[in-house]
Amino acid sequence: MDLTRRKFQGVLNILSFNRHFYVFGGIALALIIVSYWLFNWPSYFFWIVIAAFIYGLIMPLIVSAYVYDFSGYYRFDWLKQYNLQDGEDQLFLNINAGFDETSFILHQHFPKTTLRVFDFYNPQQHTEPAIIRARKVSMLYPGTQEIKTDTIPLPDQSVDVIFLLSAAHEIRKQEEKIRFLQECFRVCKPGGQVILVEHLRDFPNFLAFSVGFTHFFSRKTWKKAYTAAGFTSIKETKFTPFMSVFNCKP
Repeated sequence: MDLTRRKFQGVLNILSFNRHFYVFGGIALALIIVSYWLFNWPSYFFWIVIAAFIYGLIMPLIVSAYVYDFSGYYRFDWLKQYNLQDGEDQLFLNINAGFDETSFILHQHFPKTTLRVFDFYNPQQHTEPAIIRARKVSMLYPGTQEIKTDTIPLPDQSVDVIFLLSAAHEIRKQEEKIRFLQECFRVCKPGGQVILVEHLRDFPNFLAFSVGFTHFFSRKTWKKAYTAAGFTSIKETKFTPFMSVFNCKP
C-alpha cells in the first residue's frame, strides 16, 4: 500500500471535514459587506470586523498546514525519543475515534510488532459533521475492532505501547475520559507506556483556532485525568507550539 501523503493533505482534510464552517463563514462575511454598503458603517469598524473574519477563516488552515503537512508529524521521527522496540514479543495498541491515518504508518515503522487497532467512535455521541465526514474516507486497518470507551477487550498488563493520536479529545466528559484511561492503565504492562498527542486549550491554539480551541482540553485536565486513572509518570514534550505529546507510564 502506498502511504505517501498527498500535497497539503492535512489542510485539505480540514477544509473538507469542516466545510460547513467555511460556508457559514463566507455567507456571514458577504452579509457584513452588504450591510456596510447599506448602512454606511464607520470604515475603521468595518475593516476591523473584516480582518477578524479573515483571520478566523485563514489562520486555522495555515496552522493545520504547518502541523499536518510540513512539520513531519506523519513521518513519526518524533517517536525516536521514546526508544520503542520492534519485535515479535511486542504488542502495540492504536486507538482512534473513527478516523485512522496512523495505523498503517505505525505498522510500516514497526513491522515485527503485533499491532491491534481499536475504534471508539459512537454515532450517538460523536454527531459532529466533521467526524462523520472523516470516518467516510478513513483507511480501515485490517482487524480494526469497535469498542466502547469503558472496555478495552485485552488482558491485564498485556500491551507495551498504547497510541492515542489526536483522538482522545473526542471523549468529552471527564468521568468517561478517566474510565477510558483506567482501562489503558489496566492493559498496559508495568514497563509499558501511553503516548498521547493532542492540541491543548492554551494560548497558541487560541491564536491558531480562535473559539475552535475550546474543542481541546487543557494541560491540567489531561494530567488530572491520567493521575486519577493511576498513572504515576506523566511527561509532556512539545511537537510544534500547537501540539503536545504526553508520555505516561504506570
